Amino acid sequence: MRARDLAVEYETVGVDTDAMSAARLMAEHRLPALLVLDERGAPKAILPASQMIKAVVPGYVIDDPTLAAVVDERHADRLCQALKGRTVRDCLTKSVPAPPVAEPDSTALEVAALMAQVRSPLVAVVDKDGTGVRLLGVITASHLLERLLNAAS
Repeated sequence: MRARDLAVEYETVGVDTDAMSAARLMAEHRLPALLVLDERGAPKAILPASQMIKAVVPGYVIDDPTLAAVVDERHADRLCQALKGRTVRDCLTKSVPAPPVAEPDSTALEVAALMAQVRSPLVAVVDKDGTGVRLLGVITASHLLERLLNAAS
């Protein structure tokens, strides 16, 4: 199996996408993460759902989780309002690493090793040519595991 054969269409967002829209996309499709593209359409980052959650939790609660108990449910239910007026770029960490990228001819083992090395739930498959980078699709950890299990049967 080659990366080009394992790659599937996957939801992507741009760095300037509205954070609330990105959160809705993530929630509606129950995605573990979103692939974030730069202005040229090349993979820029992976935004895990856990990072999106962190963007809505008040900093004082992150610093002292015991304070979460004093926030009443009415206010807790409105946590996502913290995303209003923000972009995906605002939700990324300051030192966001580049997303793992595989070439179309990478083997399933190469993709698995890359995924394991960087502990990422997804790998972007890109074709690089003289004009730039073209996203072919994404390989998720669960999809890769499914394909490897099927091959073992």
